[in-house]
Amino acid sequence: MPVKVLIPTPLQKFTNDQATIECTATTVGDLINSLEQNCPGIKARLCDEDGKPRRFLNFYVNSEDIRFLEGVETSLADGDEVSIVPAVAGG
Repeated sequence: MPVKVLIPTPLQKFTNDQATIECTATTVGDLINSLEQNCPGIKARLCDEDGKPRRFLNFYVNSEDIRFLEGVETSLADGDEVSIVPAVAGG
């Protein structure tokens, strides 16, 4: 069973309007590269020029923020769910 990725609405233009995509990956970094292969152009929206996740995007693996795990080196297993959540500002 592959990893399930929840895509936020602003990025669904890269996924043919799909809100959920399944990918095979062993780490979050591998997942980002897999997304780029299947959805060209999405990596530039997910990562900065150094290849690090953009500050205004949060990645969660099974509801755990990867910033408090191992970042892009966070391991993934079959059946995991990765959520990409844009940061919301304002008040």
